[in-house]
Amino acid sequence: MNHPRVFRKSFERKNIAYMIFEVEDKLYRIKQILDKNPEPSIIYVRNRKSCSELALQLENIGLKSTFYHGGLSAKEKSKQMNLWMNDEVQVMVATNAFGMGIDKSNVKTVIHTQLPESMESYYQETGRAGRNGEKSFAILLKSPSDIFQAKNQFIHVLPDKKIVTEIYIKLCNYFQIAYGEGINEQFSFNLNHFCQKYGFPTLKTYHAIQFLDRQGILTLLQEFSEKVSIQFVIESKEVIRYVSLNPNEEPVILSILRTYSGIYETKTAINISLIAKKSDCEESFVFSILEKLQHYNIIEYSKKNNDSSLIFNEVREDERTINRVVKFLEAQNKQKIIQFDSVLDFINDTKSCKNKLVLGYFGEISEADCGICSFCISKKNTPTDTSHISEKIIELLKKEDLSSRKIQMLTQNSQDTIIFALQNLLENDTIIIKPNNQYSLKK
Repeated sequence: MNHPRVFRKSFERKNIAYMIFEVEDKLYRIKQILDKNPEPSIIYVRNRKSCSELALQLENIGLKSTFYHGGLSAKEKSKQMNLWMNDEVQVMVATNAFGMGIDKSNVKTVIHTQLPESMESYYQETGRAGRNGEKSFAILLKSPSDIFQAKNQFIHVLPDKKIVTEIYIKLCNYFQIAYGEGINEQFSFNLNHFCQKYGFPTLKTYHAIQFLDRQGILTLLQEFSEKVSIQFVIESKEVIRYVSLNPNEEPVILSILRTYSGIYETKTAINISLIAKKSDCEESFVFSILEKLQHYNIIEYSKKNNDSSLIFNEVREDERTINRVVKFLEAQNKQKIIQFDSVLDFINDTKSCKNKLVLGYFGEISEADCGICSFCISKKNTPTDTSHISEKIIELLKKEDLSSRKIQMLTQNSQDTIIFALQNLLENDTIIIKPNNQYSLKK
């Protein structure tokens, strides 16, 4: 275009307060936040299992909730969505599958209980708050273990050239494709069986196949899905009674109940290979128990026979195939690492306005602080002198390690004051915070 007309809009959302809180008990803090702000809210989590689990926990503490993720049927998605859109429940717990096309104007609060993979995702998800122009909150709750968990989920699963090459060659061997052959051949494919056969990590293998798909080397015709779904339809005490009468089935049934906590509330996809491994038995034995439980009307049980399909779009050339696209793999991995590092910079920066940090990431310069983010609020409410509180904290920690909530209770000070004092002690290397979220004196 020789003379284009450019339309540009600011990334700034002046009515959204970006809040970052370090907490020990996320459920407790969510309850505090949503009791104070009873309007519609969204809580973003990183996986499907967390959706149903957190929604159930919120229901148990008095917050009307539902959940949404990509594994639900179209009918279930519509049902859960309508409950929230019609204000029949306050909270929607969701993965990032929820959001595109969602236009509910009165969302007051968006909470992230785990770190997002990029600032782009974070901005898009928090942007669902406050579309009516009223003040709203984008709250990220973090704890010391979150960075480790997020790196495992986003960074450590990135496939490198070596494993992509190995997976591609093993795929060809798996389907008995000879060198120089295989173009346009299509095969049914079971990810779990493939990974089990060759000892590959499932998530990293999935990302590698996704990369090969994006490069046009393979085509993945449908998403991987579990083939078996079940739901217990009798009360838990009756299940326990059944187990006591059938002790040979106990390892399988308990493995299912311990692995899938929401299995009484909704039909849940289960991994038969995982259950067989946990209960130390054959997959055929697991299937026989499920069929028996269905016969006695203890569970609802469905078994899908359709696997995913792979199409090979090129002839097999092993390393030559991967060498041609490895620069795109390296660029992709580098970009994902940069994006995740930007999230860490955002959450760990304790000396800047959060709104300015968001704008700065997207290339906008803001001179003034927003006045409503967690940094700006803490600056307004900063105690002038916390030395006496710090001394109390040190005396308490000489006796035992304590959580911030326990310290607050013992010192009878406000939460903000205690957090400020703890931050000063951490910055001065007087104390440390352990992985269990308890504070301890530095040795």
